[in-house]
Amino acid sequence: MKRGNGESAGSSGEGQEITETEGEFVKVRKKALERLTTEVMQLHDILPQVLTGDILESFQKLDVVEALVEKKEHELEQLRMDCEHFKARLETAQADCMKERKEKLTVRQQLNEAKQQLLQQAGYCTEMGASVCTLLWSVSSNEEAVKNILVSSKAETFFSLAGQTMESFVRSLGEDTKQQDVDSDESQFVLALAGIVTNIAALVCGREFLVNSNKVLLDTIMQLLGDLKPGCCTKLKVLMMMSLYNVSINVKGLKYISENPGFFPLLWWLLNDPDPEVCLHVLRLLQSVILEPEVLAKSAAEIRDTMPLSRILMLSKCRNGDLQVLAQELLEDIKVLECEI
Repeated sequence: MKRGNGESAGSSGEGQEITETEGEFVKVRKKALERLTTEVMQLHDILPQVLTGDILESFQKLDVVEALVEKKEHELEQLRMDCEHFKARLETAQADCMKERKEKLTVRQQLNEAKQQLLQQAGYCTEMGASVCTLLWSVSSNEEAVKNILVSSKAETFFSLAGQTMESFVRSLGEDTKQQDVDSDESQFVLALAGIVTNIAALVCGREFLVNSNKVLLDTIMQLLGDLKPGCCTKLKVLMMMSLYNVSINVKGLKYISENPGFFPLLWWLLNDPDPEVCLHVLRLLQSVILEPEVLAKSAAEIRDTMPLSRILMLSKCRNGDLQVLAQELLEDIKVLECEI
């Protein structure tokens, strides 16, 4: 096989151009060229039979699958990146959560400390209130002291707070409470407040003050008397009944409390209380109504139709001397009332 310019030096320019454009030539034996030609012809005949439509379609599908695999690999890589991102966010969130837990624990400890301090302060205030009001209860039996109290700019506020305190105390009593714990600071506080109201209502100036400036307190007392169960907090009941009785000595006060729609049902409810002293003050209050003609004129029909005479008859025969006498007096007053009607 010979390389080179296979043409002589005297070759035409056309041959020179073929050498330059098509590169070098190689001499091949004729037999080899014939054999190569035969093989090419054979391939030309065989190739269409081998490369059928299914194979070509398979190659196309293979290209599609390869493209899909490449796409999935890209998506998988994106998912890995997202996973790393979310993992980093999770670690940050866990760190923040741990920090918040520690802060929450600190706040809870502070809250518990604040609760303890609040309980201590509440206990101190209750003890202080019980002591001060007990002293004021004693002082309120003096008329001059009461007058000085009533002219104070804080008098109305005091009685308003007294009513709210008594109401809060009654609301705090449990369903199973049968007896009042008179030794507790709370009980002493409330009893002292009720005693102060009772003492002030025992004086003319006090009754006028309560009727003219603190009717809400009178409404609260009547409401609480109805809320307390029979046999529960008898000392508080007695003090509140005494307050209403003292107010009833004032005609304007008697008119106000007797015109309350729940007044007479309240009396009949309290008349069934097992404590004789509570019943005694109910009868005293009822007697005040019967002995006041102007008030009786408006209430006679309701008294006659709803009064539990059988209960009063029973009390007129009880062993308690004061209660027995008062019940008998009331029955006599009722007889006179029926004759007048």
